[in-house]
Amino acid sequence: MTLHKPVSSEAIAQMSFPKLGGGTLSIGGSDDKWTLFIVYRGKHCGRCKKYFAILERMKTDWENAGFRIVTVSADTEDKAKSDVEEFGWTFDVGYGLTEGQMQELNVYISDPLTPDETDRRFAEPSVFCIRPDGTIQIAAISNGPAARPDLAELLDGMIFTIEHDKPARGTVI
Repeated sequence: MTLHKPVSSEAIAQMSFPKLGGGTLSIGGSDDKWTLFIVYRGKHCGRCKKYFAILERMKTDWENAGFRIVTVSADTEDKAKSDVEEFGWTFDVGYGLTEGQMQELNVYISDPLTPDETDRRFAEPSVFCIRPDGTIQIAAISNGPAARPDLAELLDGMIFTIEHDKPARGTVI
């Protein structure tokens, strides 16, 4: 059995996604800020709504710590727009994550269980903290909706990491 294993301290793949409201969202490459990059399952996922409610409450805390927030799913623009309108998310939401991009990110990919769930393959939840130089500091990749990092603990750990200039861990393969 081969496990998906992005290597911390390596550069995350450079990619862009359509941004809800227009324009694009990009990850990878150099930036003047850290990036909290969250891949979420999509409109069909109730746990994503709970997770994003926490993210919405913590948005200013993450931004004050020097992070930009980027989220993306494989959903269509209409589905992403519907969620933003219903739940009032104010962070950037991307849509149209392709299966090829999912593979580049080494995230788990699932087929829908029923046509009522969704109409396409989707990525399971993953959270990346990306350094301004585009390298991965943290990669938390789940194969199901119930396992996601606690956003308050993650932020606390990232503040410590930044303040003490800690290197990425888990670099031995």
